[in-house]
Amino acid sequence: MSPQNPLKPVAGMAPLAERLDRAAAVAAADRRIRVSDIETRLGTSFTADTVKALRRRFPRTHFVWLMGGDNLAQFPYWQRWQQIFRTLPIAVFARPATSQKALAGRAAYRFATARVPQRSARRLTLLPPPAWVFFHTRLDPRSATRIRAARISSTQKENRPQVSPELATVTTLPPRPPRTAEPAQLLRQVISSLEDGKAEDIVTIDLAGKTTFADYMVVASGRSARQVVSLTEHLEKDLPGRLAVEGKSQGDWVLIDAGDIIVHIFRPEIRAYYNLEKMWGAGLPEAELAVQ
Repeated sequence: MSPQNPLKPVAGMAPLAERLDRAAAVAAADRRIRVSDIETRLGTSFTADTVKALRRRFPRTHFVWLMGGDNLAQFPYWQRWQQIFRTLPIAVFARPATSQKALAGRAAYRFATARVPQRSARRLTLLPPPAWVFFHTRLDPRSATRIRAARISSTQKENRPQVSPELATVTTLPPRPPRTAEPAQLLRQVISSLEDGKAEDIVTIDLAGKTTFADYMVVASGRSARQVVSLTEHLEKDLPGRLAVEGKSQGDWVLIDAGDIIVHIFRPEIRAYYNLEKMWGAGLPEAELAVQ
């Protein structure tokens, strides 16, 4: 679905029938995913109209709107975006380089009191809107824009075997951090690196049974943006393998995906504002509570 007219051609976008076929091919591996052109058949022009029509057509169905954090950041530019929030629950998934902008944006601020802790996400389908949850999931660099770009590039090159846009995108993007054989050992390395860098109020959250994207989450504070960046660079140097890092240029909140460990490094006031510990059922350190 799109905030714009779904029938209007978009530059670089294949015809609808072709996009449906490609989407169906990608979704074939998971029987829980069904590809549909229902938005076209409903004749709706904007997402707000689509969700309203779906609720009217399927009154007994519990819908949840799924979208990436990049869309949450842009949501106030959508037609009647507040109506969408009030029509059905929303699940937002972290996207590379957008988490901070999304959670500090107008939409997140407007509906801050309707945000549901991630640990309670299973109840989302039963909650009356507005209700939404933000999932701090493993960052996946794939996007529709990159897939379309890969498609255009592949059609312009001759004498090459045909490769699907999805496969071309996956094979040309840098790999995500690998799952490690010993997450407990990796956790000790993370803690040791943070302690060496004089990080403050280090909290470890055991994610076992709460999520599948990591085994542990580590939250720590740096006294300044400079120290947050320094702590990040320490981890990049000390940890084996490749890390996915977001937010290093600002130094307010850095998210580090180390495979089995997700690390959040904040300035104290930013940490107190987002309070990830509370979202995951852990206590915020007293030193951080003092700055709220």
